[in-house]
Amino acid sequence: MSNASISFPLLGDWSICPPNSFTLFGHEFYWYGVIIAAGFLLAVAYCLHRSREFGIKQDDVIDCLLFAVPLGIIGARAYYVIFFGHYDSFWDMCKIWEGGLAIYGAVIAAVLTILVVCRVKRISALALLDLTSFGFLIGQCVGRWGNFMNREAFGYETDIFCRMGLTVNGVTTYVHPTFLYESLWNLTGFIALHILSKKTKRRFDGQYFLAYVLWYGLGRAWIEGLRADSLYLGDTGLRVSQLLAVAAAAVSVVLLLALSSRAMKTQKPLWADKVAAMAAMESGPDAGSAENESLSEAPSADEAEIPGDNEDENK
Repeated sequence: MSNASISFPLLGDWSICPPNSFTLFGHEFYWYGVIIAAGFLLAVAYCLHRSREFGIKQDDVIDCLLFAVPLGIIGARAYYVIFFGHYDSFWDMCKIWEGGLAIYGAVIAAVLTILVVCRVKRISALALLDLTSFGFLIGQCVGRWGNFMNREAFGYETDIFCRMGLTVNGVTTYVHPTFLYESLWNLTGFIALHILSKKTKRRFDGQYFLAYVLWYGLGRAWIEGLRADSLYLGDTGLRVSQLLAVAAAAVSVVLLLALSSRAMKTQKPLWADKVAAMAAMESGPDAGSAENESLSEAPSADEAEIPGDNEDENK
C-alpha cells in the first residue's frame, strides 16, 4: 500500500499520491521523519513559551529534552521490537531508519527520563509532566500524518462517510482513516487542555498529565479497535495497545479523584506558587524585580517551606 493513491469521497472526486520521501542536497529524506520532527519542534516551542507558568525554567526544559529525546526514540524502538518485531540479529533491531516505532514506548521512556532528571536537578517532576502533556498532544497530533504519507496505521474496510480510499492497480479499498481519527482526537484534547489551563487553576501538580493520560487512553482504546494491524495478546483476541490504553485511563481516573480530594483538604501550593513565593522573599522590598528573578533561583523539590505548607514536595 506504500504507493497507493489516497482519496476521501467526502471531499469530492479526487485523489493524491504523495511520495514517501524527497531528495535534498543529494540526500534522501522521508516525509515520516520530517513530519515527526515538525511535531516535535512545535511541541518544544509551545512548552518553552509556557514553562514559566509552571515554575519551570526554560533551561531545565531543554536539559530534560537532551535526555528524553534520544531515550524516547530508544524506548519507541524497544517497544516495537518487543511486541511487533521479528529480527534475526541485534543489528537488525537497531535499524531504526527502516521503520518501526511505537508511541507508547516513546511516552513511557520520556516520562521515566523526566522523573530521573527532575530528581537530579531537584525540581518538581509533576509540574514538568503537566507542562509536557501539551507537548505530547501536539507531537502525536502532527506525527500521525507521517502515517498518512506512508499509507499505514489505517483500519478495517468500511463504507462510513469519512472513509479513506486506497487505490492500487485501479482497485480501490475503502478503510477507516484511523490515523486521522487519532490526530483529531489529540488536537481536540490539546485545545481543551489549553483552554482549561487558561481559564482555571490546577488543583495539584500532575493534574494535567493525568488528564492527558485519561484522554489519550480513552481515544486509543476506541481507535485501536478499528485498526487492522493490531498486536494481539497470544490467542486471547485481546489487543495489547487497547488493554494498555484502558488500564492507563482507569488508573488516571482513580488518581485524579484521589488527588483532587486530597488537594481540597490540604490546600498544598503548586510548585509554581512555591517558586514565585521564594522569588518574592529573596527580592525583598524590591518587588519590581520579583517577576524577572522568579525563576533565577528555583527552590529544590525538597526545600522551600512556605507558610501553611509543611509537606515535602516529593512526599
